[in-house]
Amino acid sequence: MSKKAVVLLSGGLDSTTCAYLAKAEGYEVHALSFNYGQRLAKELDSARAVAQAVGASEHIVMTFDLTKWGGSALTSDAIDVPTGRSVDVMEESIPVTYVPGRNTLFLSFGLSYAEAIGAEAIFIGVNAYDYSGYPDCRPEFIAAFQEMARLGTKAGVEGNPIRIETPLLHWTKAEIIRHGLAVGTDYRMTWSCYQGGDQPCGACDSCLLRAKGFEEAGQTDPLLASV
Repeated sequence: MSKKAVVLLSGGLDSTTCAYLAKAEGYEVHALSFNYGQRLAKELDSARAVAQAVGASEHIVMTFDLTKWGGSALTSDAIDVPTGRSVDVMEESIPVTYVPGRNTLFLSFGLSYAEAIGAEAIFIGVNAYDYSGYPDCRPEFIAAFQEMARLGTKAGVEGNPIRIETPLLHWTKAEIIRHGLAVGTDYRMTWSCYQGGDQPCGACDSCLLRAKGFEEAGQTDPLLASV
């Protein structure tokens, strides 16, 4: 029997790279995406395309509404998405695009799904190097969740804890892109922009980090090349 992995798939550059890496490592991919009322709903179209491209055995989109309490520029129209910030400024504080508790929610759904289908791993594209200052992308958070998963699941109690795989954790955005291209990742399908338009804005934190990554990797962003 093939080994199974749940891949938390937003349709962005990082999660898409994770999906291709999981496939390259021989996992049967079970993709899990989230429609939580986010401003960038276009990413779900990208997630569906990526799930199909990697031959996911299943692609589930969980729906819940974080706009009910907002607290983030991605879930509240009352908070503007910041634009034009330098990477150095991004790392100085937690930005308004942080969604309260988002990765905790995502990993909790992923953990339930993984245990239900007998998957041995959950892939999540968190990155602690080239990132926007999110606390739930740090190694300490992942380690804490891994321990919770060991203590709070039947699989963990019986000595077979589900692993939280974070292959991108210590890579720069350029390294993520290089590793992704090495396993055939098709970045034309991905969506990174925090704004809700039809084309990338090119000025939000996510667009700027993506542009920096492709430039440092010596590559042309195929998403922009097709515009």
